[in-house]
Amino acid sequence: MFSWLGHFTYVRRRALLIAASLFVLLAGLWGSGVFGALDTGGLESPHAESYRANELLEGHFGHRPAQADAVAIYSDPTGKLSVDDPAFENAVTAALSSLPQTEVASWTSYWSPGLTAEQRAGYVSKDGHATLATIILRGADNQERLESYGEIEQQVRAQGLETHIAGGSTSVFHLQRLATENLATANMISLPILLILLLVIFRGVVAAAIPLALGIVAILGSLVMLRALTYVTDISIFAMEISTLLGLGLAIDYGLFMVSRFREELARRAGDVRQSLVATMNTAGHTVAFSGLTVVVGLCGLLFFPQPISQSFGFGGIAVVLFDLVAALVVLPAVLAVLGPRINALRLPWPRRRSRAVTREDRAWKWLATSVTRRPLPWLTGGLLALLVAAAPLLSLQQGITNHRYLPADNEGQVVPTRLAKDFPKDGPAGARMDIAIAGPVERSALDDYLRSVADLDGAGTAGVHLADAELTWATVTFQGEADDSQNLELVRDIRALEPPPGATEILVGGPGGPAVSLDNSDATTRALPWALAFIGLSTLVLLFLAFRSVLVPIKAVAVAFLSLAATCGIIVWGFQEGGLAGLMDFYVVGTTDVWALGLVITIAFGLVTDYEMFLVSRVHEEYIATGDNRRAIITGLRSTGSLITRAGLLMVIVLATMGFTATSLFLITIGVGLTLAVVIDATLVRSIVVPAAMQLLGGANWWPSRSRPSSNRADASDEPWPVPRTEATSGPF
Repeated sequence: MFSWLGHFTYVRRRALLIAASLFVLLAGLWGSGVFGALDTGGLESPHAESYRANELLEGHFGHRPAQADAVAIYSDPTGKLSVDDPAFENAVTAALSSLPQTEVASWTSYWSPGLTAEQRAGYVSKDGHATLATIILRGADNQERLESYGEIEQQVRAQGLETHIAGGSTSVFHLQRLATENLATANMISLPILLILLLVIFRGVVAAAIPLALGIVAILGSLVMLRALTYVTDISIFAMEISTLLGLGLAIDYGLFMVSRFREELARRAGDVRQSLVATMNTAGHTVAFSGLTVVVGLCGLLFFPQPISQSFGFGGIAVVLFDLVAALVVLPAVLAVLGPRINALRLPWPRRRSRAVTREDRAWKWLATSVTRRPLPWLTGGLLALLVAAAPLLSLQQGITNHRYLPADNEGQVVPTRLAKDFPKDGPAGARMDIAIAGPVERSALDDYLRSVADLDGAGTAGVHLADAELTWATVTFQGEADDSQNLELVRDIRALEPPPGATEILVGGPGGPAVSLDNSDATTRALPWALAFIGLSTLVLLFLAFRSVLVPIKAVAVAFLSLAATCGIIVWGFQEGGLAGLMDFYVVGTTDVWALGLVITIAFGLVTDYEMFLVSRVHEEYIATGDNRRAIITGLRSTGSLITRAGLLMVIVLATMGFTATSLFLITIGVGLTLAVVIDATLVRSIVVPAAMQLLGGANWWPSRSRPSSNRADASDEPWPVPRTEATSGPF
């Protein structure tokens, strides 16, 4: 198949490039429209009790929430004016009165008529120099209400007063806006760095530009794929950011492998472009194809999670990776066919190296490979012990939810909740509440008894009726602290365990962004994760068996991948939940970990951490078939792929770490740093020590039950993916 693909792309090279050029042009024009078609919801499982409670209450009563959609806090920056001063009142009421009715259903402030003195007191800060206003937004769903929030965000500000607006579910708005800004920043920073590194690696402008160009095409292609998906499913802004950067990293990696191999084949085949391209497709192309499929398999694991945003990530990521494969296996070979020997054009004026057969770097990799294979058991024990130590913090995992605390300290989405908790009455109009949907005809006396039972529970505040009719009662109960505090999660469990009042047919506990949502999301993810991991593991076993015709190599690869990911997750818990990285990265230590975010890292990273092992094992397999010497095959494989995989890993780390270290929300920081850690651990400890040590211990059993026998003919190396000899004509380190 890959030979045929090599011949096809050579013969049809000009037609393929014309088609690719037209696609890039259209992608830039049409694909950019994805930014206006992205979804802002899908964070909750539609099967969760909290989600059903919210849908039931809003579907029955309409959007009349007990907890405001947004809260505006007004204060005098000089500290001279109090809320009773006419100037303060005039500034606030003028701002609120200017809000368009098309976006705002209602608002309530300290000066609204009909409030009792006790109610009015809840709108004033403890020092009397600040007040709040609660705002109910218009919109058929949360996405439309967040759009309304964006429209009034500036209009709500009072002249002469300091204004902060957020609260409710608006933290999603701020998180998504930061995601859009972070994506642009990450690309602007990473692309120049990648170009410089590729110039250093290839020592030529043309060769260096091709993987980067493939990466840019991948970005444009990802926008097209994601926009096309918006017509059939919801795609989140977070899915776009991660899918785009993942597509960029993989495209550059695949471009690096393909260009490196093609240059070597040209040198070995005296410039025969067609045969060099076919050999490249037979070796590097074959490995890239299986590598991409392992990434796709990992992303398929996201489809097992019940949250729509998870499926958004899955579909978006799968589409982007498949596009990367098409670009690497069809478009890139056509480019190489047209360039031919000109792939080495525009060499940088650096000294030529006389021979690449033996270099300092080769000697270092050979020394490591020789040491590991000479004493594999101590090396393997040490490597596994290091992974287990890194994974140990998982034992202290505290499940949580992504909310306002994941925003920067100076972001309004973080400022407003902090000020509400610090400066205003805890049971005031902006206090935290859980919703309780009580279906059925319940008499008032029975309802009062039930609500007293709710209020008597540990951690519960005031319980009361918000809205009621003959069919449904909307009750609320206040709580203190964060949505994922253990006492609040236990309060949800206790309410659900209470005996229903007579006449009630169903009781559901919910409330937007509250403890019920936190509990249900964590439980839903925890239930789905084993099924996702089982699917990923079994599917990868099948793919690797097809690639290597071996039983033990796939089992080892999957087991080591899971252990490597456990180490990654352990470092995430230590770094972000326990604050080990807070000093380095300057973020608010939440004290919990969003299990869904960990699941996201695991499923995305699984394909990445098996990626580099495939390139190493492919080379070891080829050497073993050629010589029948297991130890020599491991040493040659590690030495000949060491530099290439290290450089590929470095390029991928640049892409992922740029997102992690330039992001301003803890959610994206966690994802970016988590994926970076996964690649670093795999490209160093796993690939350099654990895999070769395990393969040395397994010996010839690595390739059971393959019927392949050592070849006595070593002259024809057209099927070798990573040949050791490198001549001057390769013009680079590969």
